[in-house]
Amino acid sequence: MFRFLVRRTIGALVILLIISAITFWLFYAVPRDPAMMSCGKNCTPASLAQIRHNLGIDHPIPVQYWYWLKGIFVGRDYSGFGMCNAPCLGYSFANNEPVFGTIMDRLPLTLSLAFGSAAIFLVFGVGTGMIAALKQGKFLDKFATSASLLGSSLQIYFVGYIALYFLVFKTGILDQPSYTPLTENPASWFSGLLLPWIVLSIIFTANYTRMARSQLVEQLSEDYVRTARAKGLSRTNVFLRFAWRGAMGPIVTVFGIDLGTLIGGAIITEQVFSLQGIGRLAVISVIQSDLPMLLGVTVLAAAAIVFFNIIVDAAYAFIDPRIRLA
Repeated sequence: MFRFLVRRTIGALVILLIISAITFWLFYAVPRDPAMMSCGKNCTPASLAQIRHNLGIDHPIPVQYWYWLKGIFVGRDYSGFGMCNAPCLGYSFANNEPVFGTIMDRLPLTLSLAFGSAAIFLVFGVGTGMIAALKQGKFLDKFATSASLLGSSLQIYFVGYIALYFLVFKTGILDQPSYTPLTENPASWFSGLLLPWIVLSIIFTANYTRMARSQLVEQLSEDYVRTARAKGLSRTNVFLRFAWRGAMGPIVTVFGIDLGTLIGGAIITEQVFSLQGIGRLAVISVIQSDLPMLLGVTVLAAAAIVFFNIIVDAAYAFIDPRIRLA
């Protein structure tokens, strides 16, 4: 297991390196000079050259990428800003703020949004799928299947604005979405993120309901499940000890990818509810052609997805003994 995790970690670092290099190169495919953003109206060639030097973009692209990569591990000395301590992701072209510090300021909101919504859609989605599989062909099964089909066809920006209007502005049932640090006020943290959690989890809940139901129905028809039933084990015991464990693999895989994606930024949800998280920061970075910020957000999102894929692979060993023995 240890050797497997070491191999996966090395592979993850290579993937992150490739992603950062591609993102760095794609930025320069856009015909827009980031130095012009800071130069102002009365810009002269001398001031423009000085700004390029201060931003560290007066070198060839491969050299710039090498300096950026080296700064993550040992820091970097910027002419216009001074020493940037490791992990240094550079300074924003738009507001001259440290990229790493800006991301760390936005990350708690995105983590709260991701883990809160994940708890909801995992519990309700998988729970509903389990009930539908146990009541296969009956009313509850048909109702859950129809509801999941409807939920998966909805879009967050549509549901978000509808819920915001009726639940916040019209009736006042829920508070205006906002973010308060958990350590500062847990009650405000919960009430401010409850509506975004619910809206974000709707589509995911529908997908997990359908996936859990299909996996469990397939497992219940396997020979080893029928053998366990023939030996006298109760249906509930067989369901929880055998069928459910066999169905967990695909669910855990998809959950790891979804959670990593959400940590990379729930872009539409943050836009709808005006939450200043990683997703909204990514949108602003693209609009402003802010390479350092865009690179930082992209690497964070990729690292989250790769990290949770490694966790999922390790979890497989505990779910399926055949993988652990292999």
